[in-house]
Amino acid sequence: MRRRFSWGAGLWLFIGAAYFLIPLVATLLFSLKSNETGQCCSLSSYGEILHDPAFWKTLRLSLILAVETIVIALVLLIPTVYCVHLKLPRLRPVIGFLALIPFVVPPIILVVGLLDVFKGSPSWFYAEPYGFLVGAYVILAFPYIYFALDAGFRAIDVHTLTEASQNLGANWRTTLFSVILPNIRAAALAGAFLTLAIVMGEFTIASLATFDTFPIYLQYINQNKAYPAAAVTLIAFAITWGAMLSLLLVGRDRAVQLGGAK
Repeated sequence: MRRRFSWGAGLWLFIGAAYFLIPLVATLLFSLKSNETGQCCSLSSYGEILHDPAFWKTLRLSLILAVETIVIALVLLIPTVYCVHLKLPRLRPVIGFLALIPFVVPPIILVVGLLDVFKGSPSWFYAEPYGFLVGAYVILAFPYIYFALDAGFRAIDVHTLTEASQNLGANWRTTLFSVILPNIRAAALAGAFLTLAIVMGEFTIASLATFDTFPIYLQYINQNKAYPAAAVTLIAFAITWGAMLSLLLVGRDRAVQLGGAK
């Protein structure tokens, strides 16, 4: 039986697509204007950005910070959420409340507090972005990764999988890495790419801590160059959405396995 097409749903879909695409198209057309004449169409703005060493330096720094933040947050939270769901379910509301704190505390207050707390720490941590910024970004990513993992663990039967794995002779490490992780891979990827988007767009903490990250570079270009600013904005947008697309591709064929049997 063929479904009837709903014109109302189609209208709202068109409005939503227009709301999303019109600003992107306008930004694209603006970025294609020549720096000398102001006429369309030219790729000079993209060439200027891609040949700027500061672009690649700050982009590389932000990507490394994102990877470090993702790894540390997942290493800390996956065993924690697993233990809470398995043995300490009464702590779920408490951890959920703690995960909401980064939403409530403004980043400007967070960075001022962290600068004061960590001022006595070693210089390799306090004065380097790979230490201080990663610590701050793990706090910012806490709610996104926690709620993603919590949803992933609630979607599986943790007790049954753990008991079956232990009955087959597996220790806790084998159970976690070979049984639990394959079943929450999509949830972990969702939290990871949300964290990537956060790190690639976070400005306040990096600015007040005086580290030159990719968002700082974006702000500098936006303040000083019109057409290249539109170009670098689209490049940043493409990087973020490329990460989201990879999430869809990797998470589509999620495997649910136990002891190697499908």
